[in-house]
Amino acid sequence: MVDPGSASALIDAARRRLAGQRQERLGDHAAARRLLGFGRAPRIVPVGSAWHLGVLLIADDAVFATGEILRAREEVIRGFAAESQRQRAATAAAAFRGGFRDGETVHLGWAPIDLAAVDAGGSSGPLSVAADGTPIVRWSAAGGTRDLAGYLDDQLSLR
Repeated sequence: MVDPGSASALIDAARRRLAGQRQERLGDHAAARRLLGFGRAPRIVPVGSAWHLGVLLIADDAVFATGEILRAREEVIRGFAAESQRQRAATAAAAFRGGFRDGETVHLGWAPIDLAAVDAGGSSGPLSVAADGTPIVRWSAAGGTRDLAGYLDDQLSLR
């Protein structure tokens, strides 16, 4: 029996509340293939979908820590003030070449979260357990944490 206050139970409850709502697609870099001896441009291809709730991506059968988020864009020639802008545009174009629609949100660099490890008192990605046994989430890079139940309620209320 699953503890109703466990991370798994809280995520399952969030899935039920999210049922019927739009998911965003997850992408991953495709292996470069050669066509007629010529290398193809890099591509990012769809590999799944999930609901985006802050630092969490909740799929039908898995949970991931959010990574980079971008919008797919058709490649165009433009000038850039910074190399980081150029790289971001190249990544967005790779997503477009890989099959994402222009303007579609793409999640890259996501990492699986082991809910069983969290339920057992450990940690995985941004999820861990407080001293009193309550599942908590690290919602900021600076280390800010809060209880997972409240975090999910807040994120769901924004949808």
